[in-house]
Amino acid sequence: MRLIWEGLLEAIRLLFSGNAEVWEITLLSLKVSGIATGLSLLIGLPLGTGMALGRFRGRRLALSLINTGMALPPVVVGLIVSIFLWRNGPLGDFGWIYTPTAIVMAQLIIASPVVTGLTVAALQQVDPRLQFQLLGLGASRGQVIWALWNEARLPLLAALMAGFGSVISEVGASMMVGGNIRHQTRVLTTAIVLETSKGEFARAIALSILLLLLAFMVNLALTWIQQHSTRGER
Repeated sequence: MRLIWEGLLEAIRLLFSGNAEVWEITLLSLKVSGIATGLSLLIGLPLGTGMALGRFRGRRLALSLINTGMALPPVVVGLIVSIFLWRNGPLGDFGWIYTPTAIVMAQLIIASPVVTGLTVAALQQVDPRLQFQLLGLGASRGQVIWALWNEARLPLLAALMAGFGSVISEVGASMMVGGNIRHQTRVLTTAIVLETSKGEFARAIALSILLLLLAFMVNLALTWIQQHSTRGER
């Protein structure tokens, strides 16, 4: 109990003391996870839409792969990305290993199946008659898709929140491909692991509180948008 209390006091001190390194770590966490989530939306939204509305051979297999990817172990992702980015790997010449770019790549692989799978689920819940009605009224394919996205915007926002949640709290892949380098690739999750390994439990608890606060603030904003959209329908 004493450790928890010390951690709370340390969190308050770090928040209000303007500790430059802590804010650097926090902003980097938000940056890499935000970019990874945004890119996963650009990939997962159209891919999930195509899989939800399309009918093609191998669709069930593709859906099974996506659903499996939603539970993809981060350490496996970290291993795969590390192999590709290593010096003698296919992408080794770019020099991305142990950089924020490598962390974004790993988190993108983690978040994309989550966003894709939940997009499929969201669009499959929309009444299929809506699509036929829109086509019957002369709507283009793009207009139909936009209307379906608008109809399913609440669960699609939930998919975005789930994608962000899957990467902001991830540690295995970030540690493997980023290296937890001070002032370069150290994010909140890897910093927590480091402080715990050093026995600095109060500081680890403080960083954990900052991580939870960061995740809460982002999801609070997305939830506000979601609920505001709900009230707009009434």
